[in-house]
Amino acid sequence: MRTELYANPSGKFLHTAILDACTQFAERTAIVDTSAPDERGQAKRISYGQYAELVQTAARGFIANGLKPGERVAILLPNSWEFCVAFHAVMLAGGVPTPINPHYREREASYQMNDSGTSLLITNGPQISGLTLIVKSLRQIFTTREHVPGSRPFAELFKGACVRLPLHIDSPERTLASLPYSSGTTGLSKGVVLTHTNLLTNVYQFLAPGEAATFTEDDVVLCFLPLYHIYGLNVILNPVLVTGGTLVLMPRFDVAALSKLVDQEGVTFLPMVPPALNAVCLAAEQGIFPKSHKVRASKSGAAPLAPELAKRFRAHTGIPLKQGYGMTEASPVTHCGFIEPELYLAESIGMPLAQTDCRIVREDGTEAAPNEIGELVMRGPQFMRGYWQAPQATAEALRDGWYWSGDVATRDERGFFTIVDRRKELIKYKGFPIAPAEVEAVLLEHPRVQDCGVIGRADAECGEIPLAFVVVRAGHDASAALGTELCGYVAERLIKYKQPREIRFVSSIPRNASGKILRRELRAQL
Repeated sequence: MRTELYANPSGKFLHTAILDACTQFAERTAIVDTSAPDERGQAKRISYGQYAELVQTAARGFIANGLKPGERVAILLPNSWEFCVAFHAVMLAGGVPTPINPHYREREASYQMNDSGTSLLITNGPQISGLTLIVKSLRQIFTTREHVPGSRPFAELFKGACVRLPLHIDSPERTLASLPYSSGTTGLSKGVVLTHTNLLTNVYQFLAPGEAATFTEDDVVLCFLPLYHIYGLNVILNPVLVTGGTLVLMPRFDVAALSKLVDQEGVTFLPMVPPALNAVCLAAEQGIFPKSHKVRASKSGAAPLAPELAKRFRAHTGIPLKQGYGMTEASPVTHCGFIEPELYLAESIGMPLAQTDCRIVREDGTEAAPNEIGELVMRGPQFMRGYWQAPQATAEALRDGWYWSGDVATRDERGFFTIVDRRKELIKYKGFPIAPAEVEAVLLEHPRVQDCGVIGRADAECGEIPLAFVVVRAGHDASAALGTELCGYVAERLIKYKQPREIRFVSSIPRNASGKILRRELRAQL
C-alpha cells in the first residue's frame, strides 16, 4: 500500500511549489514549446529561471490591470508556453484560472464564462474570431499571438508594472486555486472547486517516492494532452515543473510529429490515452515510431484501457505502461498501476494513492467482499470542496466526506482495483467526456425534433461515439438528409467531438415514470 508523499503540502500554495523549483533548477530547461518556432524554425525554450520571471512579471501585470483576489480568469488557449505562464501567474496574482477548451463553440465558451463569472479572458485571435461572447462580467480580453478588435496584446502584461504581489489572506486549504469544468452525467458542465491543497497534494501523491513510473528531474515529458483538461494540467504540467523535469508541448496530437519529437528531444516519459496508444502501435508497425528511443515509461488515463492494447503497445514499442484512474473532482488521480513486474496487472487501475481511502459499496449500502462488484466510493485530501454554485449536485456527489463515483469496480485480496463499468450515461470520446443531456438539449432546439435520446456506441478508434435516437415532429418526415442536417446542427453549436455520428429515427424514446430516459433500452436497440 502507498503511504508516502513526494513532499509535505501542508501550508504551501501550488504556485509557491512551482517557483521553488524554478529557484532550484534555474538553469535547466522547463518548457519546450513546439508551437512557437524561432526564426531558425527551432522550438521556443524557456529555462526555469526565465519561467519564474515570466510568471512573476505577468502576475504584476494582471494586478495592474485590475485583477482582484478571487476573480476568475478564463484561459482559452491550446497547449503553449502562454497557457502555462497565464495559469500560474493568475494564481500568484490571487486570481482563479478557469481553463476552457479552445475548440469550444460560442455557446459552450459563453456558458462557462458566465457561470464562473469570468473577469478577464486570455486567448488568441483565431480562438474567438467570429464568436460573439456575451459575458456580463468580462472586462478585458488579452490575445497572445494574433489579435482581434477589442483585445489587448498579452505582451502588455510583461511591461514590468510596479505593484506588490498580494499577501495570502487565507490558507492553501481554503483558497480556490483553479475552477476547471467537468461534464457530469446530466445537464451542463459544472465548475469543480479545487483548492491549492487539493491540487498540490495530488501532485505529491502522483509523484509517489520509490516507484519506477513517476517523474524525476531527469525526465523529458512529451505533452500533447490538452492543458485545459485536468489530466494535462495536474498530471503532466504541474508535476513536471515541481520535479524540475522538461516539458515538451505539442498543440495537438499528431503521431508523425510525436514520433519525430520522441527522437529529437530525447523524450523519456509519454503520458497517453487509449486512442493515442493505438495510433502509436500502428506507427510502430509502419516503422514511423523510432525503435531506438529513450522512453522509459508511459501512463494511460482518461478512458478505460483494454488489456490487449496495453500488451500490444509494450510489444511494439518496448515501453512499459501503467494505467491510472481519476476524475476532475479528485484533482484528478485516485489510483495508479505499476510497471514493476511483480505488481503489474494490465486490466487493473492499480492501488489507491497515499492518503486515499476507498470502499466498494453494494446497492444495499453494505461493504462488498473481495472480488465482488459495487460502487467505488472514495475520500482523500485531493477531493474537491464541491461544485461551483451547485449545492444540490455537491450534496449528491459528496456524502459524509465520501465521494460517490458512480463507477462500478472490484477490489481483489491484494488491494488492486478494477473498473467493471463506468457511469452509465457519460460518453467517453478519446478520453473526453460527453454529457448526453447537453447534446439532447441542442437537438431539441431544432424545429423538426420532438424528442431525442443520446447514447455512446462502441468504436475501435475513439472508444465511444455519440449516437442519437430522434423522434420527428408531426408533419415532418424522417430522412437521411434530415439526419445529416441534425448532425451539422449540433456541430455548429457544440465542439466537434460531441456531434452525433449517426441519427436513428424512432417513434418514441423509452422513459421511466419520472421521465428519465431509459438509455439501457436504447442500447438494446443497437
